[in-house]
Amino acid sequence: MTFDVERLRRDEFPWTTTGECIYLNAASTGPLPERTVRAQEEFTRRRAAPFRLSQEEQFAVLDRSRALVAQLIGADVAEVALAGNTGAGLNLAAWALPLGAGDVVVIPDREFPANVYPWMAAAQARGYTVRQVPARDGLLDEEALLVALDAPGVRVLALSWVGFATGVVADLQRLGAACRERGIWFVVDAIQGLGALTLDVHRTSADVLACGAQKWLLSPWGTGFTWVRRELIRQLAPQPVSWMGVAGSDDFARLLDYDLRWRDDARRFEQITLPFQDFAGMAASLQLLHELGPMDVVAHIHARAHEILDGAERLGIAVVTPRNRHAGIACVRPADANAASQRLDQAKVSHSVREGTIRLSPHCYTTTRDVELALEALA
Repeated sequence: MTFDVERLRRDEFPWTTTGECIYLNAASTGPLPERTVRAQEEFTRRRAAPFRLSQEEQFAVLDRSRALVAQLIGADVAEVALAGNTGAGLNLAAWALPLGAGDVVVIPDREFPANVYPWMAAAQARGYTVRQVPARDGLLDEEALLVALDAPGVRVLALSWVGFATGVVADLQRLGAACRERGIWFVVDAIQGLGALTLDVHRTSADVLACGAQKWLLSPWGTGFTWVRRELIRQLAPQPVSWMGVAGSDDFARLLDYDLRWRDDARRFEQITLPFQDFAGMAASLQLLHELGPMDVVAHIHARAHEILDGAERLGIAVVTPRNRHAGIACVRPADANAASQRLDQAKVSHSVREGTIRLSPHCYTTTRDVELALEALA
């Protein structure tokens, strides 16, 4: 690891040094670095007097955000559409992929609702079927998913890269390759993975990847992106339609030349007006992650999560998240989760309770001492 954790805490997350909180809840909401807050405030100050903010400067914020996302996931910037949340990309897939009667969408059981309800609603309207594959011992069952792909009519596999309530990491390359071999579209909810793991999106064989940035990417609420495989972009019509999704809409002097031809790139899927000030913040957060080194950040997070899992086991607390399949989420199951949660609250350890587990999620600012104090409270 090359970055200085203590300096990072002091410069970007100063509350970590005051004893106010031990924050182990990035899987719920990632904290904002100081630079991100400054970027939002500066943009908002200029926005308050709009004559100080040119159209070129305004849209440059979105351009920079797309470029930083593309760099993070190994994509072409033309494949990136900015979005307000993960659901935007999942809804795009559910409503825009050419699906109909007789087609089947496969999703694992115990998925976060953002990757369930869009498929259920679109299935009712469009006539296709959603099939849920049961978990095994409460965890993602990849072998059962692979078997399910061979059933008649299967056209889509949609799943979370990392399970929100278990921390289990899906093997995107394996599952994506299986989909590609069968001509099945592969849709990924990446919100609990990206930032705690690194990704070369083209190696996953994914077709659509959706990711909110407010968790592991340490960005403001209402920021995120949808990645669409280049070959698929022109096959999908935007759902819903934005007036800037059409070709030529950058020319504000010719807005009445109505011409329903979509942009050639993923910007056809963006919903204008986006919260520019928040994307200024997201760009600042992504820049920080790039400066720290995404792989170094991942190594730091992984080490702290491993300390949590090992420590819980030493304390005799049931461990839910497998050590060989974890990212940043570490889920444990005390005998009394509510009592354990109260002890963590009293120790000022921010955490989540999910499906009967205590979910702890460290990030780049977390130290081994933070983990030790959390384990003391659990004990």
